[in-house]
Amino acid sequence: MNVVLCGMMGCGKTTVARALAGLTGMECADTDEEVAKEHGRIADIFARDGEERFRTLERQAVRRVAARDGIVIATGGGCVLDAANVAELKKNGRIIFLRASLQTLAARLEGDTERPLLSGGVQKRIAELLPARTPAYMAAADFVVDTDGLAPGDIAVRILELCGIKNNGN
Repeated sequence: MNVVLCGMMGCGKTTVARALAGLTGMECADTDEEVAKEHGRIADIFARDGEERFRTLERQAVRRVAARDGIVIATGGGCVLDAANVAELKKNGRIIFLRASLQTLAARLEGDTERPLLSGGVQKRIAELLPARTPAYMAAADFVVDTDGLAPGDIAVRILELCGIKNNGN
């Protein structure tokens, strides 16, 4: 079984995935990192080829990582908006929605210049994207973990409890 983390950019998916991997000894994969490893910076893909091309590359990365077993997968913020991605991830995984407030997300993402969907102002874009994406995150999720005010390690322990996975104490 895989543990799949979804949620808005800035909610802590990559950081929590690494914490989970450390606690369990599971391998960790990040769909955005998989795409970037093969095709270059995500911001460059968006600028050069557009969002649609990025989403195609993301679907390919999801298929590859979801086919593995016993790993923690951090997804990109828009990954579970695609029903095909959700279906692939659910075949062998539990999806956890890491929910964070607008204020938390804006604070974490302030000054971030690597995320193409934030152009036009962090606060404004998060305020637009969060309500539009939350229903998809909720629909995809097997579990929801509220992350505001919690450290990544505490979030990871909560996920282990929800999924019934042993904490190896690493």
